[in-house]
Amino acid sequence: MPTIRQKSSTKELLSCPPKRYGKKEERAAFFHFSWKQTIFWSSSIRFKLCLIMLSSVVGALILVEKRRSLMEGLEVLPLNLMTFFDEWEVRVSIILSLVLQILLIALGSRRKYICRLWIRIVLWSAYLLADWVAVVSLGIISKNTLDKCHKKINDETGIELRWFWAQFFLLHLGGPDTITAYSLEDNELWLRHLVGMVIQTGLAFYVLLVAMPGSDWLPSLSVLIFIAGGIKYGERLSTLCAANSENFRHSMLPEPDPGPNYAKFMEEYALKGAEGFCVSVDEVKEIHAPAQHNFPDEPGVREAYDLFLTFKRLFADTILSFQDRDRSKSYFMTLSGKKAFEVVEIELGFMFDELYTKASIVYNLRGCILRTITFSCTLIAWMVFIFVCDKGKYKMFDLVITHLLLGVAVFLEIYAVWALVNSDWTRRLRGCDRSRRTTSFARVIQWFQQPVKKRWSEKAAQHNLLDICVGNKFAVLPRSIKRVTRIYHYIEKQWHKSFVDVSIDLKELIFKELKSYTHGSDPASMWNRRGSFTLQSYPSLSLDEINERDFDERILLWHIATDLCYSYDPPDNESKETVDHSKHISDYMLYLLIVYPFMLPMGIGMIRFRDTCAEAKVFFRERGAMISTKGEACKKLLEVSTQVPPAKVKGDRSKTVLFDACILAKFLLAMKVQRWEIISKVWVEMLAHAATHCSGNHHAHQLRKGGELLSHVWLLMAHLGITEQFQISQGHARVKIKAK
Repeated sequence: MPTIRQKSSTKELLSCPPKRYGKKEERAAFFHFSWKQTIFWSSSIRFKLCLIMLSSVVGALILVEKRRSLMEGLEVLPLNLMTFFDEWEVRVSIILSLVLQILLIALGSRRKYICRLWIRIVLWSAYLLADWVAVVSLGIISKNTLDKCHKKINDETGIELRWFWAQFFLLHLGGPDTITAYSLEDNELWLRHLVGMVIQTGLAFYVLLVAMPGSDWLPSLSVLIFIAGGIKYGERLSTLCAANSENFRHSMLPEPDPGPNYAKFMEEYALKGAEGFCVSVDEVKEIHAPAQHNFPDEPGVREAYDLFLTFKRLFADTILSFQDRDRSKSYFMTLSGKKAFEVVEIELGFMFDELYTKASIVYNLRGCILRTITFSCTLIAWMVFIFVCDKGKYKMFDLVITHLLLGVAVFLEIYAVWALVNSDWTRRLRGCDRSRRTTSFARVIQWFQQPVKKRWSEKAAQHNLLDICVGNKFAVLPRSIKRVTRIYHYIEKQWHKSFVDVSIDLKELIFKELKSYTHGSDPASMWNRRGSFTLQSYPSLSLDEINERDFDERILLWHIATDLCYSYDPPDNESKETVDHSKHISDYMLYLLIVYPFMLPMGIGMIRFRDTCAEAKVFFRERGAMISTKGEACKKLLEVSTQVPPAKVKGDRSKTVLFDACILAKFLLAMKVQRWEIISKVWVEMLAHAATHCSGNHHAHQLRKGGELLSHVWLLMAHLGITEQFQISQGHARVKIKAK
């Protein structure tokens, strides 16, 4: 391959002399020339992205042309089959695009409160296919338009109807209101969508220009659909751009504050000194009244929205003021656990809408005006097509498709209005005192609102180490298959995952413990506790060695110990509620350690988990005839003598904590009183520690998967002031010049 010189002139880059190469050399020279052009022209990463998008679209159009030329030249397929394919490819693609739009609008908002895997698979597939089908179909129609211009197509009526369908692909590219991004990474690609919007809108406009000389009503109807599609595509792009991490963080920053005018103050100071005065500076002390909330006693959507406007800065990893902390804390200290979690889930629902839907663009006055325009355009187009257009020259199946396109477009607009009426964005207007007009509008809307659906899944995923080791059905697979099949570990995690309901009693337990953290001298320091604070509250416990362990090691230790205590000494009816809550948090924390380790403090938790599982499987395999249930497995583990510390026997190469957990379990089983009270407090403390050490970006990621209990605890702790993301400042200094 020829080498690229360090210094090349513009002329050399733009005009390379033709050379004769072989096939391999020709490809190498082509890529060499393209790379030189890219280096010359791409002055920024964003421009490179534009070039990639342009080249991919142009390449797709070339591929369509080459495919047809190859099929025509080589006659790979029979003529009848080729004719059938050319006739039905646009019809099939428009129906497929319509089905995908229905799936997106039906499931886009439901993923907020459904945590099952199936909805993510279906939605992910529909999200990827929807854009691809629309882009390819627009390319096919534009290619057919070129063939029509060159008199290669004689189907006048068919091509005119397809020109009308092309505008619906632009409408579908705009997407429904319920989903603009499948994940946060899609928001980062807003520039790619901008390039795609320019290209696809240009193709649709080109088709529209070609269709305009027609004598029928279809060209005029195409203009209406083109306007609606352009508006929807612009809404999608605006949402992606606003939810981009850089733009989102920038929108959270306060206005620049230059502070008091120091230069002017010093001029006055120097002037007084020049006049012969004895000048001094006295600080004016201001007494700040404690910040109090002005919310009603009964929390609602309006109060949650006001808090959301302040605390959404946490998702951008920015800081809050002490006034925000005191105002929020004074409010949440008066709430019950149920009401506090309800306020938090409303806030997280607003955050989901802002990051993954068109809510921030559509759910305002400007959005209502745009929605009125798009609805009017689609409805007028449908009515004119039904009552005015001459439909006798079109095929019946094409007419059915056209009616479906128009009818579904109108239905989706009506559904969007219905979703707006029943959303929290409209409910927040209730109780608003800004104007009588707004209050009256909210009262009218209230008549059409339905009861609130679930705002999140209210599920906590569960993983249990002993269940995995005792009843692992995947262990029978050969090791070679496990190594070759990369997806094996993912399937295994999903297979052993279960869910439990996050009950009101569990919420009350968590909120009660979090409120107790605020009574100390320094509540903000509680975010760095890892279970040691609870153990320090019980001086009779001699577990200092456990306090020195890493956080991921503590999770495994307490998880196995909790499971052993739960299986060996089942709780009675009086303590069953506390025991179940401890067990659920224990299994939930192990689930986070296995599936979402990035949501926990940095460590080697996965290594410790695998080593512990390996030791447990060896132990159970050696006693396979005596172990058939999990209860028997726990009994055999507790029968092992642990007089010698495991670290002295095993060394530090293996990170297993199996028998360290047995030692802890034996110590806890020896306690007849307060055992489960201590265990539950330790688990809530570790849950709180994990929540505060997870970044806001990771919490935002989990909103699209039905929500995580950890995210609710994180935001709840922030409202109580138990976080490090507060800037304690008293405002500007107040001084005055004192001249004598």
